[in-house]
Amino acid sequence: MKQLKCEMCGSTNLMKEDGVFVCQSCGCKYSVEEAKKMMVEGTVDVTGSTVKVDSSDELSNLYQIARRAKDDNNGENAAKYYDMILVKDPTSWEASFYLVYFRAMECKIAQIQSAAISVSNCIDTVLKLIKDHVPEREGQIKAVQEVSLRCTMISSLLYNGAQNHYNGIDSSIKANYTQEMLNNCCAARNIMYFLGDNIDAIFDGYGELHTCAVSAWKDGIDKHKKLMSFFADKESNKNTIMVYTAKIQKYESDYQAPEVNTTTAAGCYVATAVYGSYDCPQVWTLRRFRDYTLAETWYGRAFIHMYYAISPTIVKWFGKTEWFKKMWKGKLDRMVANLNEKGVEDTPYQDRNW
Repeated sequence: MKQLKCEMCGSTNLMKEDGVFVCQSCGCKYSVEEAKKMMVEGTVDVTGSTVKVDSSDELSNLYQIARRAKDDNNGENAAKYYDMILVKDPTSWEASFYLVYFRAMECKIAQIQSAAISVSNCIDTVLKLIKDHVPEREGQIKAVQEVSLRCTMISSLLYNGAQNHYNGIDSSIKANYTQEMLNNCCAARNIMYFLGDNIDAIFDGYGELHTCAVSAWKDGIDKHKKLMSFFADKESNKNTIMVYTAKIQKYESDYQAPEVNTTTAAGCYVATAVYGSYDCPQVWTLRRFRDYTLAETWYGRAFIHMYYAISPTIVKWFGKTEWFKKMWKGKLDRMVANLNEKGVEDTPYQDRNW
């Protein structure tokens, strides 16, 4: 039986509205004549044999929509379209990873542990898909670096979200939620341990990716050590840290797990890495926005604290790479231009104490 299918996203959920057919998934509209032509294109030839339909354009359109949603941080739409891609292309590492990633980004406090576990569980599959289905070594390396960056971000977001929630609980009942906080934070930490382990195992011969594995293990250790005071079995947890310290020492022989430093710096880390200076018009604009807009509200201040918890590590690992700068520059340029249009100045600026 012939079926009307959207040429933009591949959905078969089309309804007639006001004389035209409207795709209920992406909103694309087709006239009656266009719909007739789409229906005429059959899937069976004159001999009765099934004809293979070329869906490459369809898939390309889905990727375009999904990536646009990803770049706009529209988690709901990104997950939706990556899910559609995965149905059509089960070998897509990008869809396999970002479907889980954006669902985890949308989780509530009570879902942090399960969200973190879902990210950890997909890492092995995603890296194997990259190894088996991304043809060129350079493309594989870039894909693994992208997954590493995103895992670092989601791990820190879930970890800090769990800690911030716990810190906000009234002290009289806080003890009742300590184990929940530990479960959430450990699950978020494990994303980094699993990431390093799988990069090391699957891409063992890729010297260019040793840094990603080492950086992931280091981040896992940093998160682990911050939780030490809460563990009843401290000896077992110290042994785990020693295991990962030994893994790092395979590539950095002089590495020693550092003491935890909880001091927060005041720099615009990502913007400084992208524009090459802490004192330039774009960064002056962003610093003014931080100090006189974000810092004026409690949720703005919460965002700032979370940003400074995550960005130093990300910039330390990836800030000198061209792909990192390229990924962020377009977003920051648009944000700066928008702020300038709204009256935020780009003249020299001294940070405000807040």
